[in-house]
Amino acid sequence: MLTAKGKYGLKALVHMSQMQPGQLALATEMAEANNIPKKFLDAILGELRNAGIVQSRKGKGGGYRLARPPEEVKVGAIVRVLDGPLAPIPCASHTRYEACEDCDVATCQVRHMMLEVRNAIAEVLDQTTLAQMRDMDGDLLPLELRTA
Repeated sequence: MLTAKGKYGLKALVHMSQMQPGQLALATEMAEANNIPKKFLDAILGELRNAGIVQSRKGKGGGYRLARPPEEVKVGAIVRVLDGPLAPIPCASHTRYEACEDCDVATCQVRHMMLEVRNAIAEVLDQTTLAQMRDMDGDLLPLELRTA
């Protein structure tokens, strides 16, 4: 499940992806525009900066911007930075695999199902760029949730 940290990070990055290349976004503006607690967003932006996804400049005229064009940033990489592995259970993880104490990995049906879940999630997130996410519209929402 995507945590609040992952959701807020994605919202902030979509916000930055809507800006002109090189333009800086203030954390305060991103927090207000996306209903994100400012202190939480500051911590998230720090993690994204450490991971090389965003760049920052301090002081007057400072702010945040994407380190690469949004067409080059995969959503899966962002989610892994902020929320860790995509797998719902450790024995199905590709990046942080941990064997379970209570089952045989070769025959465990739960593990096999969770591997399929992990692979389906990874397929979507690793094939989707930040630019594609930014450009999504309400056509993907159920009819009752679309605004008129």
